[in-house]
Amino acid sequence: MKLSTYFLPTLKETPSEATVVSHRLMLRAGMISQSTAGIYSWLPLGLRVLKKVEQIVREEQDRMGGQEVLMPLLQTAELWQESGRYDGYGKEMLRMQDRHERDLLFGPTAEEVITDIFRRYIKSYKALPKCFYQIHWKFRDEIRPRFGVMRGREFLMKDAYSFDVDKESAVNTYRAMMRTYLKTFQRLGLAVIPVRADTGVIGGDLSHEFHVLAQTGESQVYYDKKFDTFRENIDQVDVDEIMGLYAMADEMHKPEECPLEGEDLREARGIEVGHIFNFGTKYSEILNAKVVLADGSSIAPEMGSYGIGVSRLVGAIIEANHDEQGIIWPESVAPFQVALIGLGGTVEVSEVCERIYKDLEKVGVSVLYDNRSEGPGVKFSTADLIGLPWQIILGPKGLQEGLAEIKCRRTGDRESIPLESLVSYMQEKLC
Repeated sequence: MKLSTYFLPTLKETPSEATVVSHRLMLRAGMISQSTAGIYSWLPLGLRVLKKVEQIVREEQDRMGGQEVLMPLLQTAELWQESGRYDGYGKEMLRMQDRHERDLLFGPTAEEVITDIFRRYIKSYKALPKCFYQIHWKFRDEIRPRFGVMRGREFLMKDAYSFDVDKESAVNTYRAMMRTYLKTFQRLGLAVIPVRADTGVIGGDLSHEFHVLAQTGESQVYYDKKFDTFRENIDQVDVDEIMGLYAMADEMHKPEECPLEGEDLREARGIEVGHIFNFGTKYSEILNAKVVLADGSSIAPEMGSYGIGVSRLVGAIIEANHDEQGIIWPESVAPFQVALIGLGGTVEVSEVCERIYKDLEKVGVSVLYDNRSEGPGVKFSTADLIGLPWQIILGPKGLQEGLAEIKCRRTGDRESIPLESLVSYMQEKLC
């Protein structure tokens, strides 16, 4: 993509309404545009990141056996009245009526809808276990939306729902989802801590929140130092051991009850990006979603729900990956892999940059080529602000020497590479 035609409305000054790093940088980098309080349009650069995060989440859900569905944004009040949650959910639920005066709501979650689907079509225990998920927009009418996409009213969420024949199977599904979440966040380049959590309005007796560790996090997290070593090799993690370790956030941590002290207890700031629940038969019983066993008796299956704030993750990634110049994207979610910067404005430099751009795209390297008629300062500040992992810089002097400069955005390290080996070099770096 060429920057001269790409829609990237960057800002020099930070908007006054942005109070946290991710909100400031997303606005300045032209990733989002505010429509109204807590509701944003995702612009081309931001949408590319959002789609990459979404795809990683999807791949890991598929890998653990989830089946993707897509449920309605608008849900019938009748289902929520049947479950008993319609009146108790509170003002965060956006309620409305259609032209026939039927009560509807903009779904903040989908336990009722998925349980209704289950009771319509699944009648035998032989069909279990099942895990369905969707990646879809949600709306919760926050009284004070703030922090940009970190706490908006409209947000993209992955919500999954499991059905198991008994408690043991349900806990096994919970363990599998725990491992899936840890792997997902690892692929996103994030250090996370799963902490014991309240079940809230969802219900149940087993629940964990996943907190991204970031200096600018909104919560204080207290955890066993063993988590630091587990994050290095998620595939070898003993999930039962993880679940048994001490990890609590602000409201749950009580110093007098903490079993750890000294160097064994770590403290950090955290941003909640995921929440998993096992809530037993709460919804399957109420909504009469039962299956028949081999002996002819029927049981309500054990259920769980598992959420990841996909759009919130974009903000959390920035909170954990930035410096004074701008964003530093992990390679797995970067909107483009390379920023190609041509300097000097000569025909010769432009021609070589055009060739580099085309050759990199041919081998599958995504490039944002800054071919604008701007000075070096503007081009460098734009590249650092939007935070692509690698920068290729070519000017008249480098062209004369047959060299391009490569800069790693994360470390700032620079290296001069012969033009004839540039494409293979970048392929090796990005493999």
